[in-house]
Amino acid sequence: MEHIDRTPGVQLSESEAAAEARRIIASLAEPEPAPTPTSYRSTEPNAPGTAAPVAQEGRPPMSQRATDLSGLMLAGSVASLSVGGATSLVLYTLGQVDPVTLAVGAAGPVALVLAVGSLIRSAGRAKADAHTEHHHHYNGSVRQETTNVSSTTRGLFAKNRNDVR
Repeated sequence: MEHIDRTPGVQLSESEAAAEARRIIASLAEPEPAPTPTSYRSTEPNAPGTAAPVAQEGRPPMSQRATDLSGLMLAGSVASLSVGGATSLVLYTLGQVDPVTLAVGAAGPVALVLAVGSLIRSAGRAKADAHTEHHHHYNGSVRQETTNVSSTTRGLFAKNRNDVR
């Protein structure tokens, strides 16, 4: 079918209008083309390969624990960078970078890190040494009381009422 170019404001003759109507109706009756597929999923199972594994670029293959410790060391190196930068900034600001000031400024953060590490280590040992199971042996009748205290604290000025009898 031929297409009639219609210019706005120009009337079509009766035969041209009928031809245009037939063209529009015929185009509506034609099926739309199927969409082009954009992906394909194979249903066949993967066959196991026979090639030996090859180390990839980046970090070398290691255990999960070694990977975790490596990440921890990287995080610690970033933290030490900020401590060193702060120490350098303080020393630069003071304007006195003689050996004694340098030793005191450099030893301060290290001593703080060592103290915190020692505190964490001793808390871990104390937790490991704590026994969670207790055995009590009584002769005679025993009376056991349990008191549960609950409070609702809201607002800027919270008031706690602990009614223990």
